[in-house]
Amino acid sequence: MMGNPKELLYAKTHEWVEMLDETTAKIGLTDFAQHALGDIVFVNLPEVGDEVTVGATLADVESVKAVSDIYSPVSGIVKEINEELLDNPGLINADPYGAWLFIIEAVSEKEELLGAGEYEAFCEEEE
Repeated sequence: MMGNPKELLYAKTHEWVEMLDETTAKIGLTDFAQHALGDIVFVNLPEVGDEVTVGATLADVESVKAVSDIYSPVSGIVKEINEELLDNPGLINADPYGAWLFIIEAVSEKEELLGAGEYEAFCEEEE
C-alpha cells in the first residue's frame, strides 16, 4: 500500500482533502478506500453548484464488490467535478491521490480532519 501524502488532510470516512487555498478543497478517495473497495467500475458525482454539508453523502462509487457512499469531509459548494472519472473510474484504483473526485469552494466547515500520521493510525485500527 502506498503511504499517505503528508501534505493532505484525511477524513475518517477515507476521503483525502487538499486545501488549494483557505476556502477551496480538492477531494478524492484514499488508497485505503480504493484498496478496500476493489476494482471501481462506476462513479456517480455531484452536480456543479450543489451545496454540500460535512458528513453528508454527495457521491458514490460502485466496485465489483459493492456500491459505497462518498461523504463530504467539508461544507461548501461543488465548484468542479473530475469528468474524466465518469469514463474511466479505474483511475481511482491506479492513482488514488492523482484521481481527485471534486473541488469544493466556499468551504465553511471542515470536520475533524486528520493529519497523515493520525490517519495511518486510524486505518491500522480499522483493519
